[in-house]
Amino acid sequence: DAIRIRVWVDPSAHGNWCNVDDVVVKARRAKALGMDVMIDFHYSDWWADPAQQNKPASWVGKNLADLKDALREHTVNVLRALKNAGVTPKWVQVGNEIRPGMLWDKDKALSGASYNVEERHLKDAPANASSKVVYPVNWANLGAFITTGYDAVKSVFADAIVIVHLDNGWDSGLFNWFFDELKKNGGKWDMIGMSLYPYWSRMEKPGYKADDVITDCIKNINGLGTKYNCDVMVVETGVECADDQGKLASAAVLAEGKRQLARILKECRENTNGRCKGVFYWEPECKPSQYRLGAFTEDGRPTMIMDAFGESN
Repeated sequence: DAIRIRVWVDPSAHGNWCNVDDVVVKARRAKALGMDVMIDFHYSDWWADPAQQNKPASWVGKNLADLKDALREHTVNVLRALKNAGVTPKWVQVGNEIRPGMLWDKDKALSGASYNVEERHLKDAPANASSKVVYPVNWANLGAFITTGYDAVKSVFADAIVIVHLDNGWDSGLFNWFFDELKKNGGKWDMIGMSLYPYWSRMEKPGYKADDVITDCIKNINGLGTKYNCDVMVVETGVECADDQGKLASAAVLAEGKRQLARILKECRENTNGRCKGVFYWEPECKPSQYRLGAFTEDGRPTMIMDAFGESN
């Protein structure tokens, strides 16, 4: 009953998908269907995730004050366009999977993140820090960027729920470390967003079973809700739908995916003391040849995975 729509600053090199005009079109369609809307600001011209948080090309070279102005202006302009179109988003994400920060820059003084852990001492990193990922190195800037986005959202939609989103929802050490540091540096949020992908987690940690990932994520939701007195949303999840050749997975694999998704929905609804406010699947319409964790067939029909949503109501 809700849709999550990403926003890129200038995706002209990529067909202009997810620019402000495209976002407005999608959001108006969602409203017409009676759906709630989440807006997901990537603050980049293309994908932002733990492996890449690159500044929009037009923001490169700006000083800190000008970076904050650009972030504020972009956020306000997109949200005003939605407001003018008659759409009021229920939730707004400021950044996407920002475990490594956002708006990377080689100059630490300008960055809200950016260096591989091997390039710095890890006295402030979580106990399970990996040398394969990057972690924030400038918390003051990251806090300022997030708070700038938070305030910009509230200036247009005072009642919108502002989300800060990390990946690896099972990792309580990461989330506690990140949000402790963010709080120390003035970062503001209303809700914590997390990604929960049993498939990718098992790729990172061989032997870590899908049900263990889900169990740990539910524990993390409960812990975070209590510690920070805020609600939590699983803003991304997905299960295996394709094989190594990009073909639709076997009926057994699809059935297992449906079981995992059904458990996630049930646990989030029933075992989080009301703290988990929902689950979004990313991105179900993808075909098997496009993405391993979609949930549709190659000819555009939902697989049994999607039945988990209907059966959970």
